[in-house]
Amino acid sequence: MALTPRLSGQVAARAHHSGAARLLKRAAPFFAIAEVSGGPLLIASVIALVLVNSPWSGWYERIWDTDLRLSYGGEIIALPLAEWVNDALMPLFFLIIGTEVKREFSKGSLSTVQTAVLPVAGAIGGLVVPIGIYLAFNYGTATQHGWGVVAAMDTAFSLAIVAMFTTRLPAAVRAVLLAFAAIDDVFGLLVIAFAYTDTLQVSYLLLAAAGYVGILLLLRLGWVASVAYVLLGAAVWIGVLGSGVHPTIAGVAIGLLLPTSSRLSEQRFADRVQRPVDRLRRAQRVATTADDEATAERGREEAQSQLGYIHEMAAATDEPAERLVRILTPWVSYLILPLFALSNVRIHFSPELIGEALHAPLALGIVAGLVIGKPVGFFVATRAAAATGVARLPDGVTWRMIVGIGGVAGIGFTISLFIAELAFVGSAGTEIAALAILTASLVSGLFGYMMLWSAATREERTAPTPVTE
Repeated sequence: MALTPRLSGQVAARAHHSGAARLLKRAAPFFAIAEVSGGPLLIASVIALVLVNSPWSGWYERIWDTDLRLSYGGEIIALPLAEWVNDALMPLFFLIIGTEVKREFSKGSLSTVQTAVLPVAGAIGGLVVPIGIYLAFNYGTATQHGWGVVAAMDTAFSLAIVAMFTTRLPAAVRAVLLAFAAIDDVFGLLVIAFAYTDTLQVSYLLLAAAGYVGILLLLRLGWVASVAYVLLGAAVWIGVLGSGVHPTIAGVAIGLLLPTSSRLSEQRFADRVQRPVDRLRRAQRVATTADDEATAERGREEAQSQLGYIHEMAAATDEPAERLVRILTPWVSYLILPLFALSNVRIHFSPELIGEALHAPLALGIVAGLVIGKPVGFFVATRAAAATGVARLPDGVTWRMIVGIGGVAGIGFTISLFIAELAFVGSAGTEIAALAILTASLVSGLFGYMMLWSAATREERTAPTPVTE
């Protein structure tokens, strides 16, 4: 999960005799480089809350509200810095989500019908029940349209909590959570696209469609150079942004296109590079044993040519989807998500706000929807799917673990804040919603952690004692 097996073993050994190492072992999943992690996001959120409630609040918020203008000819795009983060950087986060969805459906935990049904059923329950609870509190009020806030979960934080049990729970727990999160996030993106888009500019949508078709054609032709894909991806982003649909949709749409298989199998790679390797050895011998400099130089040039061929063949064994996720993940974890938190978490704590939130249907609907609706909806739907025989639990996964997965699914932080900004833009409901999301995420995270800890402890107690000679 978050740590390589060897590094995990090293950390576990140090934890036996070092208090600091035990603390680092617990914190490591929140700062994993190889996957989207919640640690930097958590630190940035705390910093934002401190600054927003400090004497420097006005100065801090003015920075994020400062307009940044881009112009070309007669076209001018002027957006506050906070909106540039949301519109230009966050699509990269959703690009990773779209790619993960594609991988899960093509070769991951959703690649067969039976394994796909469990998280799909859970995602449906985890969408319908929270929205139903939210509307029960808010139907017929001015905040009714904010139901999308409880529709999605925070993948980074939920995966980080599950990663704390890397060696104590089956790997299938993470697979189920990732599949559920991927489908849940798609639902959230559909909510953004259709529920919080006011008007559509058809000409820009045509531009986005043209860029999208261009990417499809290049993939069909086997085009390798990345520059063309970047330019066409930018065209898709510009088209979606100008159309009125939130540009995060561009990220997930492009992610769904990325190939999840390599251009060259390992076996074909081995067959194709054997001769170039032999030529490389001969060229290297010539370069080191030649009597004159001209012959040695030709040997070095031939060696470089063969190395270039081998390098390209090795690159062809890498999956495009995996390679892009590997490149983007550290930037998303350590730059984009923290910037999102710094620019969007603006909760001004005050007795008035807390008192208003305690009696506001908006806050009650969000907290109940995320804290109760997510785990109940996920558990009931997956239990029903398993009871009818259309789905089954993966090997080693128990229903207690399923409840834990549903618990961490109630952490709505990133996407819930994102949707709240769209649903309550410029209104007092934004702060109430943000406070409710923060509260619900803390409670859900704690509940999910306790359930997973309980499941892990129970598994360790019931595990057979190893036989020693």
